[in-house]
Amino acid sequence: MKVLSSLSALPVLRNPCVTLGTYDGVHVGHHMILKQLIHRAAETSKDSMLITFDPHPRQALGLGNVSLLTPLDEKIELLAKTGLDYLLVLPFTKEFSNQNATDFINRVLIQELNISEIILGYDHKFGHNREGDVHLLGNVLGKSGRLVTEIPAQDVDEIIVSSTRIRSALIQGDIETANRLLGYPYQINGKVVMGNQLGKTVGFPTANIELTNHSKLVPGNGVYAVKLRLKNRTHLGMMNIGVRPTVSNSRHRVIEVHLFDFNEDFYGESVSITIYNHIRMEQAFSGLEALTEQLKKDEINSRSFFSSN
Repeated sequence: MKVLSSLSALPVLRNPCVTLGTYDGVHVGHHMILKQLIHRAAETSKDSMLITFDPHPRQALGLGNVSLLTPLDEKIELLAKTGLDYLLVLPFTKEFSNQNATDFINRVLIQELNISEIILGYDHKFGHNREGDVHLLGNVLGKSGRLVTEIPAQDVDEIIVSSTRIRSALIQGDIETANRLLGYPYQINGKVVMGNQLGKTVGFPTANIELTNHSKLVPGNGVYAVKLRLKNRTHLGMMNIGVRPTVSNSRHRVIEVHLFDFNEDFYGESVSITIYNHIRMEQAFSGLEALTEQLKKDEINSRSFFSSN
């Protein structure tokens, strides 16, 4: 897959079949669209292309903080595995957002890309005030014989798949539902930083994780069974996300990972943490002794999850 960062960087294209969207999460619904797109492009000897935007439109328009499932580098990594020919990442600015949908279709899709077909997900909107939809595309593109296809909403266990639903599940700590809708286990990337060393005093040393990208969505507070990737090796462990109410009065959320059967220092290292199972909600205990007893149970439950899965 070739990544293009502007329209001026376009190579010679074979009247591409395209799709359009933020594709945050690159979830199972996105994969259904991409699968059909890639198949259609191969069938007609065209290029397959996804047009996406960076930064996220809500970020660019100052509509509040947007917690992303997949920042751009992660999105590129996931999309590279799909068989897509091109990923066109258009810079999203306020000026860009003000162009109406018809202008976007004529300038970008027809003049610049000379597309043969566009395939979109259910109820997709684009352009200024989200005025563009599959009907407008059909009216404009149909005049020149270009095809427009709309893919129905994708259901997983009777839940319509969307990035919004996945974010909601993660915020609630429902990692199992989020992973099912994503089609893969959710991952966070970060760097190991120095903590307060309290974990060592209770027999559960932890690595404090600082996110690589602070736009990344962090799941809801609680304890999770995880795998941590360090220097091309994978380690089993458990992760706590929260404010540590037993030992701290701070409202600042922290991410701490305890690795099983591991006693090396790895401060300053970059790690990837894949989240598989929600063990329990974060809670306050009467003291360190009660906390330690619960951590022992958490380890048993986490190990049991991995041994049975």
